[in-house]
Amino acid sequence: ETLNALFPLRPADLYGEMANYFSKFSKAPVICRVVGRKVLDGLGLPTLEVEIYCTVKNYEKRLSSIVISSHFQVPENALPEAAEAEEKERNDSVNTAVKWVNESLNTMLRDLEPTDQCQVDKMLGEYFTTKVEEQKAIQKQEETAGAEATLALPSCTPSATSLPGKKKASKPGKKMSVVQIMIPPAEPAESVLCGSSAIGATSLAVAKAGATISHIPLYLHVALLKHDQESPKEMTLPIPMFNLLNSEKISSAKLKLVKEVMLIPPVQLSIEQGIERVLDINKEMVTLLDPPEKASSSQQGDGKKGKARSTEKKAPPRALKRISHLGCLVVGSDNIEQLLLLIQKACTKAGMELGTDMYLAINCSAHELMDYAKGKYETLTGTFKSPDEMVDMYVDLIKKFPFIIALIDPLRKEDREQWNNIWCALHSKCYLIAEDAATNISRLKTDENINLPTCSGVVLKHINETKVSDLIELTGLLDDQNHITILGSPDGESSDDSLVDLAVGLGARFIKLGGLLRGERVTKCNRLCAIEEELTKNGTLREAKLDFPASDEESHEKKEISDLPPPPKQDLLPSQLSASPEDSEPAQLPENSTLT
Repeated sequence: ETLNALFPLRPADLYGEMANYFSKFSKAPVICRVVGRKVLDGLGLPTLEVEIYCTVKNYEKRLSSIVISSHFQVPENALPEAAEAEEKERNDSVNTAVKWVNESLNTMLRDLEPTDQCQVDKMLGEYFTTKVEEQKAIQKQEETAGAEATLALPSCTPSATSLPGKKKASKPGKKMSVVQIMIPPAEPAESVLCGSSAIGATSLAVAKAGATISHIPLYLHVALLKHDQESPKEMTLPIPMFNLLNSEKISSAKLKLVKEVMLIPPVQLSIEQGIERVLDINKEMVTLLDPPEKASSSQQGDGKKGKARSTEKKAPPRALKRISHLGCLVVGSDNIEQLLLLIQKACTKAGMELGTDMYLAINCSAHELMDYAKGKYETLTGTFKSPDEMVDMYVDLIKKFPFIIALIDPLRKEDREQWNNIWCALHSKCYLIAEDAATNISRLKTDENINLPTCSGVVLKHINETKVSDLIELTGLLDDQNHITILGSPDGESSDDSLVDLAVGLGARFIKLGGLLRGERVTKCNRLCAIEEELTKNGTLREAKLDFPASDEESHEKKEISDLPPPPKQDLLPSQLSASPEDSEPAQLPENSTLT
């Protein structure tokens, strides 16, 4: 029967074709071994790698490997004690995760089919819940033991010298309590269970193995999981956000409001064309920060020997400014107008216009700016603004610089009233995105109403115990509530490019890739280009459309970023502000200001 079926095909490799024919009747591959390993990420810091081995036609075969990103943030100018404590915590977390994978998860997942993602994630979730309960029991025992030890100690009255100290401290305490009433207190930090990265890494590694068995790319496998195995006729690529500048908050520079400035190419461009524009702006930015005149003058003055050498040897390349762990230049500036005008100048030199050929997004990380003693945000060194004043400041900023189409974490998540105010004022002009202002994924998933501030969307990250099923469920909830999804990479990133496949498969609107000056970030850009090429070849690529929710004044008409109308006459471009004395104070670069 097999020979009769193959006879009309006349295959060049008859035995190979017969092997393929009989393979249809072979047993489905099952997991035979899960391996965890401690590896280094792009910054040389420890993280977890998980490998999936399956039994395929009676042979053990390695089908997938995943390196998960760490949730730990890269500290800036951290104290030696704090850095040492975090390093120990990171190592303990990775070592515990490796132990979980090689012992418990290896035994638990054996003989399961990698294509059964729901069952795998269910078992992983149950295992994690057990570990959480064990940790709570241990903490309860420690608290009980500590309370008993305290009761056993003889009671002692405070010394005479300590009593006056308490009285003195009570006065500023009263002032603080008044301020605390004015602003909502910060929510307690969400605890991360030591070793939890084993859950997220194993879940994604199994998904990748399932895609390999099904002979489809990971992004399509994730899309099939999200849409109940119904293959989408068209797929949209996420719009990339490329980091251009990192603004130092702990430096001699005054500006504290901006943490990251990102470039967003227009959606009508291909990914490759967008990357080319970002690279051109990057080059101009390097030139502006490190003018060639300075570099050339430093190489002169060596006399005849210097001239002789220059004819034989090329001059060394000019030293660049410091590169951040996100793969972009690090700068410090006196105010936000100075920073934005610098970017505008770089774009102009590259032959582009902001608002037409390129757009900006700003990550404010407002939770890092709050001075709880004053109850205000420190936007510049020594300059403080209340939450209501922050809303007014952002409204003026978007009016002056309409090419800013996204603000990330403009306020703390606790300032819900101000989130509502800024949403009412700006939601039809730019995206208001919650990153650190959003709660943990596990808490978002359990809350049916999605406990979020009033915003356009949320940045999700695949870290810790986050499973593929969690991301699928949460993106579905966000879609139902008209929130956009942004998939982001943490500070500690590896060269693993699975994040891009997740973003495409989940239908994310944006993806935060970082800058183009670090290899682990560029790897993801290359993967996005490859997926775009594949979808274009298959004829399944649909052009992305970014539309802002319409304001009441616009009669609910939507405007798309792909064909934004030119700015209205009353909203002048930043380059035109200096020519209009009637408008508000123009944003100009002061002669005596410094930008490092």
